[in-house]
Amino acid sequence: MNSNKKAAKMVGILFLLAAFTAVIGLNLYNPILKDPDYLLKGAEHANQVILGAVMELILVVSVVGTATTMFPILRKYNETIALWHVCFRFLEGVIITVGVISVLSLLTLSREFVAAGTYDTSAFQASGTVLKAVHDWTFMLGPLFMLGINTLMYSYIFYKSKLVPRFISILGITGAILVFICALLVMFGVFPQISFWGAIFAIPVAANEMILAVWLLIKGFNESAISSLSAKSK
Repeated sequence: MNSNKKAAKMVGILFLLAAFTAVIGLNLYNPILKDPDYLLKGAEHANQVILGAVMELILVVSVVGTATTMFPILRKYNETIALWHVCFRFLEGVIITVGVISVLSLLTLSREFVAAGTYDTSAFQASGTVLKAVHDWTFMLGPLFMLGINTLMYSYIFYKSKLVPRFISILGITGAILVFICALLVMFGVFPQISFWGAIFAIPVAANEMILAVWLLIKGFNESAISSLSAKSK
């Protein structure tokens, strides 16, 4: 029982840490991803950009940590989906890491541009456009497309097992479907990911993660559900 409570608290902390580092990291990237003069501003705010990369690397650890911490519990109810969840979480982490590498490469490009002191920006702009596109696609595929798949898997197990209240599981399933649809709409250019509609589609899954995190920190997993399964397995 104590191990289950510890696992629940760890998952709650990791969910909160993932949300915190994702938001902070994205905002720290503004000089190099959002500023029109990013070739100059990136180098000027190099430490800020690097700190943003560190935040995203912590996000990767948190993402993988939630899956591996939940796996021993989820596998008792559906081992196949629990294993898929771990694999797809790792894939989400890999995609986010590729995005981090693209931003750090863009920072190197910015430094080279400043060091060159040239007025011919065409070659640098072309390389910068590619690196920014890599980040944009990883930002969509990781925290949006893969997030929808992963959230759906663990929320389904939570719903069937009653490890957490079903209103949380239903919110998770609903949020997962919406954010997955959002990813497809963004891929086909219906609207940008950072937009009013992008935010609307993302609210349920964000709310699910925050509510789930707080619930696990305070209440933990439903011990009666765990005890019931243990009794059936004897």
